[in-house]
Parts: sequence; structure tokens; C-alpha cells
Amino acid sequence: MEDQEALDLAADWADISQGLRKDLGHQLHSQWIKPIQLGTFCKDSGTLNLFLPTEFSANWVQDRFHDRLSLAWKIARSEVRHVKIQVHPGRRKLADIDLRGNDGFGRRAANDALPGMAMASIGEHGFTSSVGLDPSLTFAAFVTGTTNVLAFNAAERMAKVEQPQFSPLYLKAATGQGKTHLMHAIGHSYLQAHPRARIFYCSAERFMIEFVQALRSNEMMEFKARLRAFDLLLVDDIQFIIGKAAAQEELLYTIDALLAEGKRLVFAADRAPQALDGVEPRLLSRLSMGLVADIQPADIELRRSILESKLARFAPLSVPADVIEFLARTINRNVRELVGGLNKLIAYAQLTGQEVSLQLAEEQLTDILSANRRRITIDEIQRTVCQFYRVDRSEMSSKRRARAVVRPRQVAMYLSKVLTPRSYPEIGRKFGGRDHSTVIHAVRLIEDLRKRDADMDGDVRSLLRQLES
Repeated sequence: MEDQEALDLAADWADISQGLRKDLGHQLHSQWIKPIQLGTFCKDSGTLNLFLPTEFSANWVQDRFHDRLSLAWKIARSEVRHVKIQVHPGRRKLADIDLRGNDGFGRRAANDALPGMAMASIGEHGFTSSVGLDPSLTFAAFVTGTTNVLAFNAAERMAKVEQPQFSPLYLKAATGQGKTHLMHAIGHSYLQAHPRARIFYCSAERFMIEFVQALRSNEMMEFKARLRAFDLLLVDDIQFIIGKAAAQEELLYTIDALLAEGKRLVFAADRAPQALDGVEPRLLSRLSMGLVADIQPADIELRRSILESKLARFAPLSVPADVIEFLARTINRNVRELVGGLNKLIAYAQLTGQEVSLQLAEEQLTDILSANRRRITIDEIQRTVCQFYRVDRSEMSSKRRARAVVRPRQVAMYLSKVLTPRSYPEIGRKFGGRDHSTVIHAVRLIEDLRKRDADMDGDVRSLLRQLES
């Protein structure tokens, strides 16, 4: 009977855990729910015990997930009236921890990390990754262009067997431009080059939370020992390490300790080190003492390349070239939104049985498109074109037919059609009251010249970059 009860509890827990995985997402579930072990269930009191390996993780789950766990268990079986979250009775005490690790040289066992501190290693049966590293975020999956090639090359160098010329590496980029992808890629590549390495990946916010929790649980010795035993330290979103002077000081000491031993450090943020708010000067100097690699927003060429690389996953599904061009030109805020827009469009087409088309993209991606669309006016286009070709603004409306004037005017008409929602007649009126057929001729002519004339294509690309930046 007791064995059957245990099996039933285990089955219920499997269902509850799976449901929480869907609600919380893979990372949170893996960090906090997956380590939970089922304890005893007292029918008289209706109390179910759930165990976690440390006080640190037990306190975290108690504070943030107790209500959700209690509700889930009460739904699964009505006799569970109380859920008690506590440290596993058999956990090791601080005095029993062997900081030398398994090999006697200061290395701890692979995957032996504090909750939330992401560990990864290559085991006997090949590559394995913990919750911290996304297996899809590798160097092979990262598309490079002129705006991110420096950061990419620096990240690759950081992961090689040879000692890098710089450390730390500081990746600076706006949201969704690929800095987190590169951090995960460094982790994967470093493990392949250094199979026995220990790495740590987390956000700065998580670092501060872990620090405070360790402080409250009187586990600072363990926290410091584990943190400083890593070979590669990856800290994302460093802009959030504000306030908490003690946490900043601990990170500062950790950086110094790791650098002194030739270890590698990578940080990422949405701004340069000197622009970080609420961070003490000593820490700022450490963050900027290596290489600060800036990732600029993806230009139109890189956005096209990214979309084309993602399409390989959906073969043999066909996505017309005009749709790719439309997405690349319109969704320009960040790469994450660009890929998300493509995924949403393809998913909708597959689920409804429709063909991917420009019309479908405009209908289904309204929110993304409106958020990205900067309203470029015809006046702005005319002004930019006149500055580029060094012609007077009045020539956009004049009747002069000289080639030095006509070609810039035609380019401006072409850009007005590409970059604004205005109709041919509306564009014609902005160019001295010209007929819509004149605008159509100009648009077709420039389209044809771009295919045949590299100089014309280069001019238009330069103008597009100026107007879309």
C-alpha cells in the first residue's frame, strides 16, 4: 500500500511539474522546480513535504512558488492541505564541504553549482548543458555582418584554447542585437575546447539575488569558494548591478581573483561601462580594462541574411523574396523582433494552410510592424537626397530636365514609394504636381538601374541607411 501511495504521489508530481514547466518556462523550471524531491505525506495532517538541496534554494522556492505549488497539489489530490518546503535532511553542512573537489586540485564536480548558477561540462558521453546555456545559441547559428563582426571575432577568441589577449570581454549592445547569443556561444565553444572546465553564466540581477540569499542563509563561504573556482565567468545584463554595494564589492573581488589566475571573464550590457548607473568606480574600471566590443543595430543587409538563415529551418516552405525584403526593411528595431515576426508569420501560414505572402505579413504582423515603423516623410526624403547629391531643394519640384537634377529627383520618388505608404498620385503632388505615371516611370527606372549599375545601387543603399537610422 505504501509503495502504491509513493507511486501515486510520484505520478501526481510528474503532472504538476510538467504543468509548471509550461507556466514558468524551461529556465525557471529547471532552476527551481526540477531539483525538488518528494518527501513524506502525512494523511492525518494533510501535510506533504518537498525537499530542496540547500537552504538557499528552499527559501527561494518558499518565497516565490509556495502558493502555486500548494494550489497545484490541492487540485491534484484534495487530501493535501499543506505543502511544506524545506532543506533535504541529508544535505551536507558547510563544514563538510570539500572545496578541493574530486580531482584534489581545487576543482569541484561538474554541475556542482548553487541554485541559479548555471554550470555546464562535457561528460564521458559527449556534450551536456545545464539550464544556463541554450543549446541553440552557438557560433554556427550566429549570423555576422559589418555591425557585429568585431564582437563575434572577439567572442570566438575568448573561447579558444589559446589564452586571449584581453580579459574581460565586455559586449555592449541594445536589446535583441545578439549579445546574449554570443555569451551562450562562448560557453559552448569554451567547453568543447576545455572539456574539464567549469563555467558560470547568470544575469547581474541573479548574481545579486544569489548573493543576498547566501548572506541571509549564512552560506557566504560556500558562495565565494564556488564562485572563484570557475574558469569562465559570464555575467549578462550587468547594467542591473545597481545599489547593493556589498554585492558589487564581492563581484569586484571575484573579478580580481579570477584575473589573477588567468581565468576568462565576459560581461554584457546595453550601455558602455562608463554609462552604468549606480556602479562604483573601481568596478567600472575592471569592466572596461579589457576589450569593449560594440554591437551596432543590424543593418538591412544583415537583417536579410538573418532571415535567410532562419528560413533553412522551414524548408521546403517557400517564402517569397518580397516578403523577406519587406520584413528586413520594416522590422528594424532589433533582431529578436525580426526573427519573432518571421516565426509568427510562418506558424500562422502553416496552421491555417495559407501561403506566405506580402498581404498575409501585413495583416498578421500589425503590432510588430507598427512598433518598428518610424514615420519617414517625403520632405525628409527630399532633404536627404538633395544633401547626398548636392542639389538645391527647389529642384525636387522644378521643371528642369538636366540629368544632374533628374536623377536625384527620380531617386527621391523611388525612396518615397519604398519608405512611405503614399500612393503614386500623392507622391507626384509632392514633386511639383507631377502626374502619377511620371512617378511610376521613376520607380521602375531606379529599380532597373539598381540591378545593372553598382554605383546606383550603392547610392540607394547609402540613402536607405541614412533614412532608416
